[in-house]
Amino acid sequence: MSPSGFGRAAPKPRRSFATVDLVVDLGSRIGTGEWFRGLGTLGALIGGTIWLAPGIEPLTVPVPAAMASAQYDEMRSLSIAPIAYGADTGRRLAPTDRAQPLTSTPERPELDIQSAIGLGDGLARVLEREGAAHDDAVKAASLVAGAVPLSDIAAGTRLAITLGRRPSRAADRPLDALTFRARFDLALSLTRVNGALTLRRQPIAVDDTPMRLTGAIGTSLYEAERNAGASPSVVADYIKAIAPRMPIDDIMASDRFDMAFEHRRAATGEVQTGRLLYAGIVHQGETLRLARWTLGGREQWFDASGEGERRDGFTMPVSGARMSSGFGMRFHPILGFSRMHQGVDLAAPYGTPIVAAADGVVRFAGWHGGHGNFVQLAHDGGMGTGYGHMSRFIVRPGEAVQQGELIGYVGSTGLSTGPHCHFEVYRGGQVIDPASASFEMTQRIGGGALAKFKAMMGRLAGLPVGGGAQTARAKVLAKG
Repeated sequence: MSPSGFGRAAPKPRRSFATVDLVVDLGSRIGTGEWFRGLGTLGALIGGTIWLAPGIEPLTVPVPAAMASAQYDEMRSLSIAPIAYGADTGRRLAPTDRAQPLTSTPERPELDIQSAIGLGDGLARVLEREGAAHDDAVKAASLVAGAVPLSDIAAGTRLAITLGRRPSRAADRPLDALTFRARFDLALSLTRVNGALTLRRQPIAVDDTPMRLTGAIGTSLYEAERNAGASPSVVADYIKAIAPRMPIDDIMASDRFDMAFEHRRAATGEVQTGRLLYAGIVHQGETLRLARWTLGGREQWFDASGEGERRDGFTMPVSGARMSSGFGMRFHPILGFSRMHQGVDLAAPYGTPIVAAADGVVRFAGWHGGHGNFVQLAHDGGMGTGYGHMSRFIVRPGEAVQQGELIGYVGSTGLSTGPHCHFEVYRGGQVIDPASASFEMTQRIGGGALAKFKAMMGRLAGLPVGGGAQTARAKVLAKG
């Protein structure tokens, strides 16, 4: 049996509004009925949009008139322009018929200048550099030199300079006034009176009584002295003075320090602090007192009994020298036989400096047979040294010399085969091997000098604590 409807065409599907494609792709199926329907739809949409569009009229806005030149300048005076554009903004006076150009810019009738004297500078040079006339600068320096040496004016001294009106631009300004502190105790003022510079001295009262400080050491010697009012340099001097006599590590918190140092206070209020003069310490009930004193041309610390610093050993008299011959018996290269060599030979180039091996006094300086030019020094503790074959010496008998001080130059005078220094060491008048000599030197104050030293130490130790500058009399150090 054949299926129902076999051999007949299938019925066409019914189309509804929902199946109509309203958005037709006009890029495909061109020329078909569907394409024309889409084109008609597009035209209808465009036409409806045009028909429904409202009418838009342009708005009329009033345009301001162009600014006049004066208005433009006023606007710019109140505006801000970048520096890249010249930054020429800001209120200005516009030129008028009453404005007349100046032939030259006006000058101030006086100039007040603050200056300072530099290191290695001169007073006249500073004044000229600031614009003062050459003659006035030289005259001012001459007047100041009559009151105080110009070399005494410290670098950094501030100068208050007043320069007056000059007759023309080609001339330097006259010096009308100069005021400065020439010294701690003296101020100077120069003023122009009836066309001439005059100098006025202003002495300043200064109390130069040393300042004394004392107190318990506690946890730190440095902090205790700084808290008491001592400067760092004074504390450093104190430690240097005490350390050779008492190790710092041995100092205890219960110990007490005592010091006196240079202290100057001007009537104007300025204060100057100088060197340490007296150093004392109470350690476990025992008191150590030291004071500065100059003996034999050398300043050092001495204790209350007048005993100075202990110094061990001596300095080799020729730096960098080579020992060409030692102490003892040897064959003499010139005499041709063996004999005792009472020192050591230090070979060095001709003219090499020879210095004192230790502090002492020149006992002999002159020609000494085979030693040629010879210098002999006497030291404390019965010690002595000798220096031979010098090309020349620069000391005289009786002269005090310090360790390391120049006494002559290496040469080859006397019985010598080449430039060197013959160096001898004596103990109790007998020569000893310099290589084995390690002697201790201690200077001691004696006689009338010891009484003066003890009196000075008593004055320093008896100063009022922290009040020396207020209780001592003030005195004027410069004459008016």
